Order: sequence, then C-alpha cells, then structure tokens
Amino acid sequence: MSRALYNRSAMSEEILSLVPPDADRRVCYGPDANQFIDLRFPKSGGLHPLAIMIHGGFWRAKYDLVHTGHMCAALAARGVVSANLEYRRVGNEGGGWPNTILDIRAAYSFLRDNAKSYDLDSNKVVVVGHSAGAQLALCLAAEEPAISGVISLAGVIDLQRAYEMHLSNDAVVEFLRGKPFEVPDYYRAADPMQLTIAKGRQVVVHGTADPFVPPDFSRDYVARKKGTKEQVELLEIADADHFDLIDPRRSAWMQVEREILKLLSRNHSTLSSRCGPV
Repeated sequence: MSRALYNRSAMSEEILSLVPPDADRRVCYGPDANQFIDLRFPKSGGLHPLAIMIHGGFWRAKYDLVHTGHMCAALAARGVVSANLEYRRVGNEGGGWPNTILDIRAAYSFLRDNAKSYDLDSNKVVVVGHSAGAQLALCLAAEEPAISGVISLAGVIDLQRAYEMHLSNDAVVEFLRGKPFEVPDYYRAADPMQLTIAKGRQVVVHGTADPFVPPDFSRDYVARKKGTKEQVELLEIADADHFDLIDPRRSAWMQVEREILKLLSRNHSTLSSRCGPV
C-alpha cells in the first residue's frame, strides 16, 4: 500500500474511534447482553420511515455498533428513525453462524411487532448493512420476503471468495466455523451469492478505493444477480474508501444517504403494524 493510500485509509478509519451522539433509546430483543437495538428518532412527531442498520467488523466481537451511530444520527436528522442493531459475534458466547443471523432475524421481528409503539411507518423501511453487516442484511432479506429494500455498503457478499482470499485473516472461517469443504451447508446458507432475494430491491454500493473489501465483490455479485429476476443495481463511488460510505463527514455519504432516502420513498410494506410487548 502506498504512503498516500495508507494515510488516507488511516483518516477514513477515524470513524471507528469517534464517539457518536447518544442514542435516544436502547431496547433489548433478547436476554444476551449483545442482543439490543439503539434507536434514534427525528425531532418531529408522527409516523416516520425506518432504516435498520447492521454494522460490520468481519463478524468479530472486537467491533461493535458504536461506529455506525454517526450515520444513524445523520439519518434521524433527515426524518428517519434509525435502528442500529447489535448481535452476538465471533468471540461472544454463542456468536458465529447460525446464531448471528438468528439474532438479526429476532431484532427484525422485534421492530416489526412493535412498529406502532415506536411510531414507525410500516410502509417505509429499508435494511442497510456495511461490510460483513451487508452479508447479514442480504441474508435477512432472503429469509424475510416482506423486506422490500436492502442496501449493501462495501459488502463481504461473496463468502467463497472471502475464503479464497483469506480476507481479514480467515474471518469467514471463524464466522462459519470451518472451511467450505468442512461446513458446505453453512456456506450455502450464508453466502448471498447463493441466495435468492425474490422481492426486495437491492442497491449494492462500493468505493473504488476500498483497501479492505475489493470492489469486485460488489461488481461480481451484481453481474451474477443480473442474470436472475432479482432487482439489483450497482453504485460505485469513485475514490471512496471502506469507511467513507458510513461517515457523514465524507462526500460519499451524500450518495449513500440519497439511496437510502430513495428506497424509503417507495411505498412498499415491510413491517406489520401489530403492536407487541415493549
């Protein structure tokens, strides 16, 4: 890596240590200490659209939801309720596949069942995942056909390639508890490249200067899905780094935010209006 690229990457990673504005409310969707959601609300009253955020970090406990709090606060300022999900990760008791995706589904169900309690507009919901969180977001969309909009940001969305490249010191092997020939069923169930998202509109975003997850992950995913009936589009952001996509201080964020708001403007129901226990 050149010195210029190294310096730029270091600046981009500042978002990992920058403290975000406090969440308005933290709610638990399960008994484990890592099963909670940070909610941020717009200042105005009435029903609001919802953006469900799934953070990355190569599925490891070392990385939590704090760094995506910045983009969640930015969305709240634009009139969107943001739900920043925490979940069990590799290194947490019970973390890793399949419990991690079970957590994501449980969090989604909690928001669905309590939509009225939090003044959520059940017709305007989008799921956003960054890096490894994009893999979880696409898996959620594949398993929950009511989800009509999902955005992958710099996604680790080709698990076979992640294994072949030994991405982040074999993070996918840790996450799926083995290599492809050892746990083939897990790779089939977890790899977005092998899943079908029949109804949800997918926007796949990647920066061309990403040093952590190669842009070809997103390019090849979209190329493969274009051969199916799935609704998928690619947005490449020139010179954007891995973390530029989730940093409201960066120009790339304006394009990401625009895509989120565009999906939310589509009138497709994704959450039921049932009111469950809070």
